[in-house]
Amino acid sequence: MLRQFKSREYLVARTLLFLISFFFALSGYWEVTRHPITYLKTIQMGYPPYFIVALGVAKICGAVVLLLPRFYRIKEWVFAGFTFDVVFAFVSGLATGYYVDAVKAVFAFVAILICYCLFWKQHEAIRLGLAANAGKSLT
Repeated sequence: MLRQFKSREYLVARTLLFLISFFFALSGYWEVTRHPITYLKTIQMGYPPYFIVALGVAKICGAVVLLLPRFYRIKEWVFAGFTFDVVFAFVSGLATGYYVDAVKAVFAFVAILICYCLFWKQHEAIRLGLAANAGKSLT
């Protein structure tokens, strides 16, 4: 099925997917456990404590879904959620003067964008492969 998807692109996509999942799971864990690295800064940005914990749980769930082997439609939603997260992190960083966090959000956005494009290309190859196999069985 993945023969149509180049192995180099597959390696890049998998590596980025793992890194994105790891960093979002770590960030989510820090938010759920109210670790001072993220929690105090997020409180200073004006977010309520219940929102921070809920965001952490969502990040952990999203990171797990990205690592699972199917669930393509749900993964698209995870990419969208992570994109919203980094866009709002960028805006919050600029608004509160945490410019380093704003720059980190830009890098995270670029990584998510590249990973999503490669994910879509891989997903399309899988769909085309399944459609081709389904067509062969009908003849």
